[in-house]
Amino acid sequence: MENQELFYRLALNLVNGIGPVKYKKLIATFQTAENIFKQSFKSLKKTDLLTEANADAIKSFKDFNSVEKELTYTEKHGIHIRCFDDATYPQKLKNCLDSPVLLFQKGNANLNAQRVLSVIGTRSFTEYGKKICEELIAQLKPYHVVVTSGLAYGIDIIAHKACLKHDIPTLGIVAHGLDMMYPRAHMAIAKEMQHQGGILSEYFSNSPLEKGNFPSRNRIVAGISDATIVVETDMKGGSMITADIAFSYNREVFCFPGRTIDSKSAGCNFLIKKLKGQLVTSADDIATEMGWKTSAKPVAVQKELFIEMSDEERKIVDLLRTKESIHIDELLMLSQLNSSQVAGAMLSLEMQQILMVMPGKMIRLLGT
Repeated sequence: MENQELFYRLALNLVNGIGPVKYKKLIATFQTAENIFKQSFKSLKKTDLLTEANADAIKSFKDFNSVEKELTYTEKHGIHIRCFDDATYPQKLKNCLDSPVLLFQKGNANLNAQRVLSVIGTRSFTEYGKKICEELIAQLKPYHVVVTSGLAYGIDIIAHKACLKHDIPTLGIVAHGLDMMYPRAHMAIAKEMQHQGGILSEYFSNSPLEKGNFPSRNRIVAGISDATIVVETDMKGGSMITADIAFSYNREVFCFPGRTIDSKSAGCNFLIKKLKGQLVTSADDIATEMGWKTSAKPVAVQKELFIEMSDEERKIVDLLRTKESIHIDELLMLSQLNSSQVAGAMLSLEMQQILMVMPGKMIRLLGT
């Protein structure tokens, strides 16, 4: 993306009242952020995307100095800016309606790694929770995953430290700009993570650290990953919010159970009881549910020769021929079809026994 367009992308992100959904629709309508700022008030109003107050906010926006400062800061500190329509933007997150329009990244993490897991839990952990978390991370090593969490006290930082110990890439998603670290006690870990993963935020530098940033951050933790693992949590707090968001995004949620008398396991037990989270006791359980342990079988689809397929069905089959299995989010991205088209084509192909949907929302062709 050219620097001038990036400049206006950042500026549009600062306009009051323009949230992620409106922002993306505006870019789709006017092609570039620069074009949006060049429109007349009347032209902006004609789109039916904006209220009068929205159009007025765009036309009266003057804080371009903050944009200049942010671009200077990011360049000086090696921060990458990922726009929602960039190839480097995390595609799993892009499929979420309310995903951020911009992300600021420090470090070398692959935001589009094939396997990404979020590991979350309570800040006031027990020894049981700490032991489970450390063992889980160690067991994940053979599965070549990227582990994300929130760099908070408790289970989050235990997960990040265990990843560093076992040489597993780990990504910290924070609720503030990358010019600071909250809590400050985790500054050294955050710096180490930049060489084995990184830090990610949707906030400009010098943004105020507000209470509402944390639940907003949780949607990134949930959306960027294939599955969310809740190690230990009580009934209230950020972990329950994140698990609920992941469930709403149609992502897998895995929970480690605990004793019914332990308050710090009450949240996990509740999620399992309400069928919002699957009970697991090890990384192998997770790998099995995600379809990572499925043995490869020769795929023979000769029956296709005798079946008339729609263009959408043919596109999906052709994509599935290139890999042993594909996650539903990756299929959506590669096919460039909308979710309704993919769902309809998959249902037809499944009924014709051409493909199957495996645990973890992985899809593969059936052999004959």
